[in-house]
Amino acid sequence: MIGILAGLVAIGLWGHHTDWKFIGSSHTGQDKARTDWCAAHGVQESLCIECNPELSPGKKSFGWCQVHGVAECPLCHPEVAQVLGIAQVSQAQRDRAQHVLSLVERTKNNPQCQSHKRRLQFPSAEAAQKVGIEPAAVVEGLMVEFLSANGEIGYDQTRVARLSTRTPGTAWLVLKQHGDRVQKGEVLALVDAAEVGRAKAEFLQAFAQVNLKAKVWESLAKLPGVTAERTIQEAAAALREARIRLLSAQQALINLGLPLQADEFGNLPEDKLAERIRFLGLPPSLTQTFDPRTTTTNLLPIKAPTDGVVVAREVVAGEAVDNAKVLFVVADIRRMWLNLDVHMDDAKLLTVGLPVRFQADGQRQEISGKLSWVSTSVEEKTRTVRVRAELDNPEGKLRAGTFGVGRIILREEKNAIVVPKEAVHWEGCCHVVFVRDKDFLKAGPKLFYVRKVVPGARDAANVEIIAGLLPGEVVAGKGSGYLRDELLKNNLKAECTHAR
Repeated sequence: MIGILAGLVAIGLWGHHTDWKFIGSSHTGQDKARTDWCAAHGVQESLCIECNPELSPGKKSFGWCQVHGVAECPLCHPEVAQVLGIAQVSQAQRDRAQHVLSLVERTKNNPQCQSHKRRLQFPSAEAAQKVGIEPAAVVEGLMVEFLSANGEIGYDQTRVARLSTRTPGTAWLVLKQHGDRVQKGEVLALVDAAEVGRAKAEFLQAFAQVNLKAKVWESLAKLPGVTAERTIQEAAAALREARIRLLSAQQALINLGLPLQADEFGNLPEDKLAERIRFLGLPPSLTQTFDPRTTTTNLLPIKAPTDGVVVAREVVAGEAVDNAKVLFVVADIRRMWLNLDVHMDDAKLLTVGLPVRFQADGQRQEISGKLSWVSTSVEEKTRTVRVRAELDNPEGKLRAGTFGVGRIILREEKNAIVVPKEAVHWEGCCHVVFVRDKDFLKAGPKLFYVRKVVPGARDAANVEIIAGLLPGEVVAGKGSGYLRDELLKNNLKAECTHAR
């Protein structure tokens, strides 16, 4: 502690002998020699507001604003704003600022900090220009606040079908390749399955039995006086049993993916019926290419369940297959998923339905979607929360496995208060800007007020000011780092003087 105090005393003695070169360092040696010149602040001593606080405009202090987190709050006290004319603030502006402050946890200013009472002076406008300070107007504009997260595009898993055969067999013909576009119901491959042949045969037998039993019953029913009642009942029971077996055989074909209705066949002759059943479930455009003399009746089609793209093919003709092996993967790419990994602390800000914009690596154009799911767990290794957005892909330009950066939009402010990003500074305990006095262009020393602000959304060029500024004010933009340095240097001078 003694060493620190000794160091501060040494700095104070050095500053005393070097006049603490301040903003007025741009004045000439002749100015320094003047007896009425304030060497510390670079203006005429009688006009130095730092040395004569009673000369400061706007001497009334409103103190700290608990609502908006700044001192001398222009939202609550518009009269502190350095604008030409009378500043106006609506209740909607105050409510919006309060809502935005509650939406996301912001870096808080220190209520005990007194830097807002400082007035930084130049002897002339030319002196301010000489050190590179350029004015920037406080304006209203569009600002977007968002959370940024790395992400990857993938297939919508509710639109991905992994297809296999329903019964063991051998791949007889493979029609589609990886990358082919397919339509719903289109045949991808044919499997030679003995179970299919047996099911077709049972159906034909059951169908024939129903026709036979029906004829027997009808013939007996026409002779009620001659034929015994018991015989008629037995014929009716046999007909019912035949119909049950037909229904069972029909269901067996449906279970294999070969739906049919027995009523469709009516009174077809057995040879026509067999011909219809032979290539059941196959499109005529395909069966016309087969030789009926050598083509098996055991063919089971593997069909696309939806429009899409074959993203995987794991079968070749002649290969033995069963229902445990995936033969094709078909994905409907008209809608894709975007998976993002969000920092655990930011996940509490997310709700389903928020807009999402994604920029793939190497691409300039953003893709828009909406947040559809937020995980209820945290990734063990990365300590991030997985979230998902749905992206429309009608033209099929999005590709699974594409990496990039996503922005989850928390809010869009059309009339946000905006300043250039170089105008906002962190001075150790508060965010500040340097507001130009509204009478800057009149004669006399040129003033900049130190104004505490609460920054919000940012983009490449600008910063939103949630509280602390009003449209119409003018701040130091480019070159304002000079004012920050002078503010910090004079804060150090005050500490050294106090230590002495």
